[in-house]
Amino acid sequence: MTLRALALAAAACFAVPLMPTTSYGQEEAAPAPTEEVAEPAPATPEAPPVEEALPAANVEQRLADLESYFGNVGVGAEWDSNIDATPGPGHNSWLMTCAALVLFMTLPGLALFYGGLVRKKNVLSVLAQCLGCAGMVTVIWWAVGYSLIFGKSFNSPFIGGTEFFFLKGVTSAPNTDYCYWVSQNVFAMYQLMFAIITPALIIGATAERMKFSAIMAFIFIWMFVVYIPMAHMIWGVTGLMNGVWNGDAAIQSIDFAGGTVVHMTSGWSALVLCIILGKRLGFGKEKMSPHSMVLCMVGTGMLWVGWYGFNAGSALAADGVAANAFMTTTLAAGTAGFVWAIIEKILKGHASILGICSGIVAGLVVITPACGFVDATGAMIIGVLAAIVPYVFVMFVKKAIGYDDALDTFGIHAVGGTLGAVLTGVLATSDVNGNLTSVNTYAAANGLDKLVADGGLLGQQLIAIGITLVISVVATAVIALVLKAVMGLRPTADEETAGLDINDHGEEGYNY
Repeated sequence: MTLRALALAAAACFAVPLMPTTSYGQEEAAPAPTEEVAEPAPATPEAPPVEEALPAANVEQRLADLESYFGNVGVGAEWDSNIDATPGPGHNSWLMTCAALVLFMTLPGLALFYGGLVRKKNVLSVLAQCLGCAGMVTVIWWAVGYSLIFGKSFNSPFIGGTEFFFLKGVTSAPNTDYCYWVSQNVFAMYQLMFAIITPALIIGATAERMKFSAIMAFIFIWMFVVYIPMAHMIWGVTGLMNGVWNGDAAIQSIDFAGGTVVHMTSGWSALVLCIILGKRLGFGKEKMSPHSMVLCMVGTGMLWVGWYGFNAGSALAADGVAANAFMTTTLAAGTAGFVWAIIEKILKGHASILGICSGIVAGLVVITPACGFVDATGAMIIGVLAAIVPYVFVMFVKKAIGYDDALDTFGIHAVGGTLGAVLTGVLATSDVNGNLTSVNTYAAANGLDKLVADGGLLGQQLIAIGITLVISVVATAVIALVLKAVMGLRPTADEETAGLDINDHGEEGYNY
């Protein structure tokens, strides 16, 4: 018996149509009986036309539905499909795994990466701030955050809607505005992990000198003023700059996994906040070396591993686009770490662990917006530039201007995210992502496929970069200045000298 005959026989076993449903897993209620009316009303409104029920899918059509599942596309509209808008186990499990990987990036990856780079008297303060972000952003996400980004009841290019407040209606049924085969509750939790790590990145610029209460208050307001509107504009189905999925997008930009939403917003905000906050006591006069390069390296490895969930997971399915993002992420990260080491060897005479770690993270940052849109050669170009450009900012620009970006959040995330958004406009190709071609009805409607073909995409990317930069800088300045006046941003000089661990948390990282 041939493989196709076996498949037909298997599909025939499930040929009995399912009962109609009103929502995932709930049977449609039977209509209530009507009472007989003694006298008919004098005028009876014309009954609306009754839609003809779709025919039950036959075996060949059920096989076509399965092919749609494997290809991560919607099922046919000409028949009644039993798997229409139901979660697919493979895609669902992939995104649950990726959600865990993205959380792994923050806890423990970013926490250890940042924690190793500060002095030992401040290591717990960094860990506490990462944990604080994870807890507070989760509450915001449950209450309003998810809905304001991925809802659409406002029909606004700047903000989502109220339909998912308190995660009402966020069930195991897919939200097909975003992914056809993944449960909406899984999708919501996956996107939560992005919302957690983004403000946590800011901590690197303000490390060792900002009160725990102040950074938590700042992040709370920043989420509403910067992250939520930016995420909707780039990724929301009605978003202003969602060039792939919003046929009415005024700005046809693309951002696969968060170059603008995550790295530009956090990085540019970090620069403004660290300038308003001021330099650490003794900055430029005393040595402020990392207390544990071992922790830094371990954190870097965890970030690299977790970043596969960040980038490949943004395909929102276990499909070919995810596979391409997995490959390009690997190439860019490895190349950038190696090139950064070569630069250090040439200019300094040695390749440091800190330099290699910085290069790897820079490569991961720059490839993020492009990973699902570029091929292997594009990823290698990005890897080389991801080492050179951030290196210049970290080693020369920071020293020339004199700002105290403690852990180089601006030099790597802001500069890297901006560079990645630009290079996406230059290197994106429809050869690796069909969403950039007329096969995608949205891409055809707004001319995105033509922009990719004739090079016009770069102009749209630059506009999106400009909007992201202005929102991040202006909003952060206002929030920081208000909080500085109301509650103060820094501990006292004596508390800062003693360390934030003992003063903010009453604990020490090391008792020996």
